[in-house]
Parts: sequence; C-alpha cells; structure tokens
Amino acid sequence: MMKITLPFVTNLICACLVMCENAASESGTFSIDYKNDCFLKDGRPFQYISGSIHYFRIPRFYWKDRLLKMYMTGLNAVQIYVPWNFHEAMPGVYNFSGDRDLEHFLDLANQTGLYVILRPGPYICAEWEMGGLPAWLLQNPDIMLRSTDPDYLQAVDSWLAVLLPKVRPWLYSEGGNILSVQVENEYGSYFTCDYNYLRHLHNLFRVFLGEDTVLFTTDGNTDKEMACGTLQGLYATIDFGTDTNVSAAFDRQRRFEPRGPLVNSEFYAGWLDHWGDQHAQVDTNKVAGMLEEMLSMGANVNMYMFEGGTNFGYWNGADHDTRYRPVVTSYDYDAPLSEAGDPTDKLLAIKDIIKRFRAVPEGPMPPPTAKFAYGFVTLKKVGRMSSLLDILSPQGPILSPNLKTFEEMKRYYGYMLYRTKLPKMLHDKTPLISPLNGVHDRAYVSVNGVYQGLLERDTTLAVNVTGQQGDQLDIVVENMGRVNFGSKINDYKGLVSSLFLGSDVLTDWQIYSLDIDEVIASGWPHSGGLDLSLEPGSEAFDGPVFYMGTLEPMGLAWDTFLKLRGWTKGHVWINGVNLGRYWPQRGPQQTLFVPGPLLSGSQPNNITVLELERASADARVLFMDRAQLNSAAGGS
Repeated sequence: MMKITLPFVTNLICACLVMCENAASESGTFSIDYKNDCFLKDGRPFQYISGSIHYFRIPRFYWKDRLLKMYMTGLNAVQIYVPWNFHEAMPGVYNFSGDRDLEHFLDLANQTGLYVILRPGPYICAEWEMGGLPAWLLQNPDIMLRSTDPDYLQAVDSWLAVLLPKVRPWLYSEGGNILSVQVENEYGSYFTCDYNYLRHLHNLFRVFLGEDTVLFTTDGNTDKEMACGTLQGLYATIDFGTDTNVSAAFDRQRRFEPRGPLVNSEFYAGWLDHWGDQHAQVDTNKVAGMLEEMLSMGANVNMYMFEGGTNFGYWNGADHDTRYRPVVTSYDYDAPLSEAGDPTDKLLAIKDIIKRFRAVPEGPMPPPTAKFAYGFVTLKKVGRMSSLLDILSPQGPILSPNLKTFEEMKRYYGYMLYRTKLPKMLHDKTPLISPLNGVHDRAYVSVNGVYQGLLERDTTLAVNVTGQQGDQLDIVVENMGRVNFGSKINDYKGLVSSLFLGSDVLTDWQIYSLDIDEVIASGWPHSGGLDLSLEPGSEAFDGPVFYMGTLEPMGLAWDTFLKLRGWTKGHVWINGVNLGRYWPQRGPQQTLFVPGPLLSGSQPNNITVLELERASADARVLFMDRAQLNSAAGGS
C-alpha cells in the first residue's frame, strides 16, 4: 500500500502547470511515467480533468454546443463510450453516419481543444440497452457473453476489426486527440472473471492500435472487482463517488497498480433513475469538495456524467438485482449539464474548483438553448393496435405451436403481438398465468379486442380473463430494455416460457413482428387514408391504442418538453423520430425532451402516440418550456 506524502503530491501537482495546452494538431507522445507517478504528454507531466458525454444520447446538431460548454468549464478532456449495438444493429451491417458519426464527434472535440479518453467496449454498461452488446448475439442460446466462448469472440473480433482501424488515426501519437483507450469495461463486476478473455482483447487492441498506446482498465472500488478486472500490461484505474473516502480508494488502486498516476475514471457527479424511483440527486457541495481533494492530490479525474442526455427510442438499459428495474427515458443523471445541455449550479461550482488548478478559458459560457412552451395539442384515436396489423406487420404472422422470443423472431426492440384462441369456455374469471416468470417485460392482454389487464415481469405473474371458446386472445409484449449490468445480461425478450390458462398450456400461436418505427418513419398515420371521425375523449379504449395529432408551425423550432398528464404508459414519435417511453403514473420522469432540430418552424409537426393502457380523458398533450423529472414515485 502506498503512503501519500508531500513530495508525491508536489510531484503530481506539477502536471497542473502545463494543462493549458490545446488538443494536439501534430504527432506527439502520451505515456505513463512510473517513476514520478504521472502521465507524460510530449515528455512533460500531464493531468487530465475530464467529463463523460455520450454522443449517442445527444442529437448531432448539439454536439459542438455541449463540447464547447465542457471546454469553457475548464475541462481538457472528454471520455466517451462506443456502443457496439448502436453501430452494428444487424450482423455485418455497420452504420457510422448521422448521429452515429463517431469520427465527426472526435473531430469536433479536437477542434474544441479537448482530448479524448476512449472506451470502445466491446461491453460498456452505461445504463444502455444490453450494455452495448448487440441483441443478435442472443440468437445463439448457448453463448457465454464476455468470455472466451469462441462464438462470442468471433463476433467481437469482427466488430473490433471494423471499429479500431477507424479510431487509430485519432490517436495522439498519430496526430489526433485520443490519449488512452480502455480495454473492456468494469470487467471485475462480471461473474466470469476470465483472464484469458482480457488477454485476448489486450492482444487485439495492441494489433490494431500499436504497442505505444496507453491501454487501461476501470473497475469498482472493491478488491474483488479490481482483482478480476485488471491484467498485467493494462493500466488499472478505479471509479468511485462522493460516498467514498478518497485516500482509501486510491490506496486500493495502489495495491493493484503500485506506481503510475492516480486515476478516478468514473467520479459520480450524479446518478441514474429507474421507473418508480425517486429522482436521483448528488449534492453539489460534495461533488465540488471531493473534486478539489482529488485534484489537490494530483489525481486524474473523469466526471461521470458531465452531460447525460436522453435514452431515445428503445435504448435504455435495466438493472436486475432482486428484480427487474428498467432505466427511464431521461439520462439527465443530475449532471453538471442538464439533459437539454443547460449549465447548472453544479457546473459553476465545478468550474470554480478547476480554476484553482489550471487556467480556465476566458470568455462567456454558451447560454442554454432556447426553449418554448408550444402549449396543448389534442390528439385523435387512430385505432387499436390489434386492428392495424395489416399496416404494422405487412409480412403477416408466423405460425408456431410454441412461443418464440424477440431474438428468435429477429425483432430485437419494441413490441410483438402473440395471438391464439381460447381453448375452452371461461364462465368465470380464469387466471392467465406465467408460472416461470416468462413475461419479458410487460404484456397487455385482450380478448376479442377487449382489454383484460397486464402481466409484468417479477411483479404481476397472473391476470384474470373471461371469454368463449375460440375467442381471440391477443398479448402485446413490450421489451422495456435489456439488462445492462451484472450476470443477467443474457436478457431474452418476449414470452420466454409457456403461458397457462387455468391448468391448460396455451399453444398454436400466430406471432406478429411489429414494424412500428419503420411505418411511422414513413409517414403513417398522418399520411392519410384513415377514418378519424371519432371525437377526442369519446369511446374510451383501454389497451394498446394509437393516437395522432399535429403541432402547427409557429415560425420557430426550439427545444421543448412534452408532458402527457393523465396518460398512463407508452411511446411518442415526433416527425417519425422515436422520443422514447413515457410512464407518468410510475414516475419520477414526467416530461420527454424534444430537441428543437426535430421540429419544423414552417411545416406541421406530426405527433404519434402509442398508449398501452389508458389515455387521458381529453386526449391532450402539453409542450412545456421546462423539464419535470422529479415527481414522487409510486403507483402502477
């Protein structure tokens, strides 16, 4: 164990004297000085003060704005993950364009004057769907993720053979701004503890990134995590938050990395929310105080998150400790920059601390983006999901005696509809049961179009139904996000085990893979051809129902926040883009962030809502100029 002494502190503080340099435009060197316990950049001591930001949670239009705000706070680096499933949604089909343009983001960071700490996975956690691993891996039911399983390694090798050559030109030694690269992510928290897997990745990263690139690991503040997540040849760093004794945590890093710089790779400036939780908040004074303590020791610090952003679409992850807990749509994280990228009091406090250790750029902080309260919009019913299958599933159902998962159907995200017939007359209420907890994750049950209730993973394993023999039983299953952390990341979706109706096992299924996002992106339901004569609020439907409306142009396209007060749970699309899930009854999140670039100031803006249980009585939604993320939790 290392004892922190005054000469040690003085030696590391010298790094602060040279931190006002801009990101390099010429080739240089970045290395570890084990003798003097610091990083060296171009042969001189270097200390980074970094913040995490996820390009995949922020619209491309706003990347430059967020990076500039980080730079003006006094940061000299940003830390980013690369989510494998965001770039290879189908095997061998790669997408690095638009909001997935990683190299453009690296270029903007370089132009802004920020170095990059790169965390390319293959697993990232990040409260992201399946921790960044693509769901198509689960087509192999026997695959052992994050191990030396040959099938898993083959997929990993193919992916990294595409990704790592893209990032190599951005290494600092190649004239770019990437200082160091993490191998895997928090591997010590995973049960396999497979050192051969880490060795395989280490060799792969060396082949593609060269022998001189600084490679590192990050693990939690326990001996077990550090023991299973570290490997000789990979520099071991640690992560911890404000509830931790700084000296004790760095002493633990020293037990696994006796010499070299102190590094907190994830200093938790905030925390995440699950549906049904209270909104997480981390005290600003504690964040500022601990940051000052670490910087005064000469430590390198990355604040996780500096801006969280949004889990648009279906990209939120979930935890599963004692039960399944999905992450909310907002990834605000109580971060120094809000979900909408606005500076907070926490950011100003952090900036004041950084000023004590390095020169902070002069000039004003970029202001918050413009917000506008567009007001109420009344929606009209389009129809029940079950009556729209010709549109939502034009390929029709597959017929199967047994249930199939999302993965078997190659419908990895969103929704599927399972249909069969009641095998007998149900004079009395009869339980539809998932005895093996096989509903992943919520199922909305109807008989002949009449909503009966729902099943929910880990909490509601039975619902009573009635009907006649031969009646149509529809079960719409929602994937609420795959587990992103721990031993349960092999998280199959759909009806993953048999359903019983009373004592009868249900068989002979029609299974509809629903192309909801593709259909809405093509213009439906606003493209016409629908009878929308129903008045808003009349003939209330329960169960999965589509609604539509239009936000009329107002000559501007500013950020706004959508509130669905009185609605229960579902999804929202604006101009064909999936904003994510709403669930105001469960909370704490009450509004969805609507980035201004999604809106038109001159053309009607199409709103599509899939309400899964029951809409508000007046079928109105409200566009506000502020977020509401902090309601009391509770209720279903």
